[in-house]
Parts: sequence; structure tokens; C-alpha cells
Amino acid sequence: MHTSREAVLENVRRYRAIASLYRQTAGFRPDQRYSLLSQAREWENLALTELESYFTADALDYDRASHVVVNANARWESMAAA
Repeated sequence: MHTSREAVLENVRRYRAIASLYRQTAGFRPDQRYSLLSQAREWENLALTELESYFTADALDYDRASHVVVNANARWESMAAA
């Protein structure tokens, strides 16, 4: 199941906003700084994973579509030659 572009971008926006809040909080809480920055890094990684999975799925769909066109052209040429 593929997620729409808008949903992916909204998820990425939310993940990065949460990461930003963790980084901001780290500035105000020095005792918890490393833990908060670690959480921010995890949210950024989640955003990157979301983007990568979307573009990987998009690339796979593109490859499948190009093979369908190539196969259809080959069939058409063999039928025309007959």
C-alpha cells in the first residue's frame, strides 16, 4: 500500500517539528541535554526513513511502468511484423 505524497510530507513535517522541540528543550534543560538531543536525532531519523520509503516505492513503481511500456512495444512490434 502506497501512501500519498501529501501524507508523507505531513508526517515528515510533524516528525521534524517534534525533533525541533526536543532540540529547543535541550537548550533550556542542560541536565537532560544528551537525552533530549538523542530523542531529536531519533525523530529526524524517522523523518528520513519516511522520505526514503516513499521515494523507494516511487522508484519501484516507475521501473515497473517502464517495463510495461517496453514489453507492450515489443509485443506490438512482433504483431506488426507478423
